[in-house]
Amino acid sequence: MRATTSADMAYGIQPRLFLEPANEPQLAAALHLAKEMKLAVIPRGGGTKLGWGNPPARADLILSTARFNHILEHAWADLTVTVEAGCTIHTLQETLAKHGQRLALDPLWPEKATVGGILSTNDSGALRLRFGALRDLIIGATIALPDGTLASSGGKVVKNVAGYDLPKLVTGAFGTLGVITRATFRLHPLPCNIRSFSISVDNADAPQELVLAIQDSKLAHAALQSRFSTESTTAIDILFEGTEAGLNAQASQLRALCGSAQISEASSAVWNTRQDLWSFSNPEEASIVKISGLPTNLAHTIGLFRRAADSARLRWRSVMYATGLGWLRLEGSADKLHRALSALRADLERMSGSLVLLHRPAALRTFDAWSTTGDSLPLMKSIKCQLDPANTLNPGRFVGGI
Repeated sequence: MRATTSADMAYGIQPRLFLEPANEPQLAAALHLAKEMKLAVIPRGGGTKLGWGNPPARADLILSTARFNHILEHAWADLTVTVEAGCTIHTLQETLAKHGQRLALDPLWPEKATVGGILSTNDSGALRLRFGALRDLIIGATIALPDGTLASSGGKVVKNVAGYDLPKLVTGAFGTLGVITRATFRLHPLPCNIRSFSISVDNADAPQELVLAIQDSKLAHAALQSRFSTESTTAIDILFEGTEAGLNAQASQLRALCGSAQISEASSAVWNTRQDLWSFSNPEEASIVKISGLPTNLAHTIGLFRRAADSARLRWRSVMYATGLGWLRLEGSADKLHRALSALRADLERMSGSLVLLHRPAALRTFDAWSTTGDSLPLMKSIKCQLDPANTLNPGRFVGGI
């Protein structure tokens, strides 16, 4: 344990203490002691997403999983892996690749992001279309609860129904229910070859028509996204994986489907578009939000982006996935950002969509990161009360002040 420094700031708050346990029993004991001493605990992995969610109501202790960085078991014949929460995604993928396998996931900043961090924030990218979200890939987990209990659920086989499904419960809970110490995932083979194509469009309705046509076709694509901005031409990107002969056949089918649209082969860099949104020149004049909506409402959703940005005279850039999830960056002064985000959230919620704030200027600190939860909030609060009755973990960071 040591005193924190300015490098340990979380959400603009500097906790008093920093602790880096060496093993699960030490972490569980530290959590129990923090609960008894009424300390607010901020779990931390690679620190890449500490600004996501709302600022915590209190922050006394940073609990790091950096020393939990081992791959415990790679059952390559069963296509499963068990890994500690502090292992980075990059390290995990490198190890799996030696056996021609992968965790079919493309999170932000894989060189720094840890297994525990991506689970807590439920961070996934364009590959979600083909392979599912994290809740589809995780099959087991061990979680340290604030009372010092180490709770395990799931197992090491893909077809597993043993125990209460804690892994899915803590995935996306932003570390408010327990600290993930290890996880078991189902794996997929590495593709023999990959090819990406970009389709340029200039009609406002064309992206939605093409995306729906591709989704309704027999194309076996692994990822599909649309890119929009105030500064460049709208484009649709599609990723194929397979044998060389299979990829050639897929490319021919794509060209036939798209007709006269301009299609060009693209580099893998197009799949970094989501990460590129964080490359802004001034963090105090930018907001990044995660959007959800119906894929069939893509054209209307983009229309809302344009209207919100134009009314406040903001620059904007967005990437939308075929799953209906997307990310939007708005750039301008804080007061204009506040006005645009408020209007956009209201419009999206009327369409049964949502807007979650991921990056904000300091002036928007009080802007709620989360959309309306409807009638699910009482249940969520009840679960929080059962697992963390003293409100030890990340108090106030999650939906509804959880």
